[in-house]
Parts: sequence; structure tokens; C-alpha cells
Amino acid sequence: MLQPMRTKFRKAHKGRIKGVATSAMNLDFGEYGLKAMEPDRVTARQIEAARRALTRHMKRAGRVWIRMYPDVPVSKKPLEVRMGSGKGAPEFWVARIKPGRILFEVDGVSQQVAREALALAAAKLPIKTRFVQRIAE
Repeated sequence: MLQPMRTKFRKAHKGRIKGVATSAMNLDFGEYGLKAMEPDRVTARQIEAARRALTRHMKRAGRVWIRMYPDVPVSKKPLEVRMGSGKGAPEFWVARIKPGRILFEVDGVSQQVAREALALAAAKLPIKTRFVQRIAE
């Protein structure tokens, strides 16, 4: 699973996901992609599950690019612990996704295979997504 080798700070604030994506809005690598339509946090496990579904359906043909990275630690307190006594230990990693961001890109397969594979990947993610295609110039 994806997670940073090291970070500047061990724990992060929850924060809010405001606005629309300013980076990774266009298809830069592949021919087809999966675009986020709503803001949410996507965990490293969800990214890995989506990647596996995608590559399995494509029968490892073509190429896949993952355009998100879980770099925000989410901390959790253990079960049945009383209130107070500080913040819990980092439990898992998430990527904060803004609407309009490309999540996955695919190339080297037909449109139908790409559409089916990205639909399977989208089912593993907690957000609404849309299939996008590079416009021929």
C-alpha cells in the first residue's frame, strides 16, 4: 500500500476539502481516465483495491497511472478509551480529493476495456466519478 517514507509532522489536522482541483485536472499520460466529481478522502487501501480491479480487468495489458497519493495521516484512538488524554496514534493514510481531479489514467487498451476497467475501479472508491477521454486534436 502507498504511504510516505517520512513526513515533516507525524499527525495532521482533519481540515475541510474546499473548492475544485487545480492540479491533475487533465489527462496528461493516458488516453482514458477516471475523474472525481465530489470531494472526499480516499484511503490507501481503497486506492490499492481500485488499482487491483483495474489491472486485473485489463489482463495486465496497457499502462495504468495513479494520479493521487495518500500523504495525510489519519489518527484514531483505541476502542473504549475515555475522552481526553491527547490525540490518537496515526492509523492509516488518505489522499484528499477535490472535484475535477483525475484519479487514474489508462492507455494501450480499447475504449470498451478501459471503460469497463475504470467502472470496476470506481466501484471500489467512496466518491462519484466520471469516465473521461482525451479529445483528438
